Amino acid sequence: MPPTDPSAPSPAVVDLILPIKQMIVRVLMLEGVAPTDIPDDGPLFGAGLGLDSVDALELAIHVEEAFGVKMPDDAGTRRAFASVRALAEFVVERRATGAA
Repeated sequence: MPPTDPSAPSPAVVDLILPIKQMIVRVLMLEGVAPTDIPDDGPLFGAGLGLDSVDALELAIHVEEAFGVKMPDDAGTRRAFASVRALAEFVVERRATGAA
């Protein structure tokens, strides 16, 4: 059996990546962008998808509703918006710690 990659995302994170990408495209009405076009680890802001603070607020509201987690305005939440994978990891962590 080959060794596991410690940097590989958990199955729970993997299961959230596509639904989060689909939400980003749907909620932000990204015309011409398919969910599969969004890289798992690519930046969502700036040079990545080019999202802005209004997009972040809208996404935070939808993440709270769709995944049942709170997204307080703090540094941890800001880090969660670094990439789709970071956002999926944030949701899994919040659910695991009961900080929903």
